[in-house]
Amino acid sequence: MPILRLRAVAIVTLCMFLATGGAHAQGLTVLPVAIQMAAGQMAATLTVRNEGDSETSLQVRPFVWSQTPQGDDELKPATELMASPPLATIPAGATQVVRLVLRRPAEAREASYRILLDQIPPPAAPGTVRIALRLSIPIFVEPSTRIAPHLQWRVQSEGGQLYLVAANDGSRHEKLRDIALASAGHGAKVEANLSPYILPGVTRRWRILASGAQPAPGTVLRLSATADAGPVDQSVTVVAGP
Repeated sequence: MPILRLRAVAIVTLCMFLATGGAHAQGLTVLPVAIQMAAGQMAATLTVRNEGDSETSLQVRPFVWSQTPQGDDELKPATELMASPPLATIPAGATQVVRLVLRRPAEAREASYRILLDQIPPPAAPGTVRIALRLSIPIFVEPSTRIAPHLQWRVQSEGGQLYLVAANDGSRHEKLRDIALASAGHGAKVEANLSPYILPGVTRRWRILASGAQPAPGTVLRLSATADAGPVDQSVTVVAGP
């Protein structure tokens, strides 16, 4: 089965998420921007409103979502999650409800999916270009057992480059923001990555943009971040090699 690989910083076209709780793209509003399905819940809905002045068409596709250590999302067509309708045309000012149906529950740990909503532009007039936009909505499905994220951190020196590494050996995703490192009163900038999620069972790393001499293995740095589970404030040790 083919796997679609999407860079976290650019999901093929354009993906915009707003703190107000809605995702907006070229006259469309989608609610919610993320879905958390509780244990035993087998269906959920997305509401898509056409705020434009003409009708628009959509394609809705569900994918199983995994991650690589470099922060890339890997999407594989999902057979256990269905979207209805998969295609829709929404008149100007109208609303379309998309129903998401899970065919089997999550087992042991949280299952993760993404719904891609692709706007299908009408044919372009001669001499013009129409841009098709995409929204990517994460879906998390809880199993019947209790789940929680558990991150283990380290700073890794490899080939003359420092990386901040986080391994989530828990059973639920974690969402991280505002990651920062400090050593002896000096900050070390962590390379920005627009994907804030670390899925269960995944190890991710961020490049550290440090100037001057690198800290030697065994050096202790201070890590701070904001996570869904609460603030992160802990010591991390520089280690050599992967």
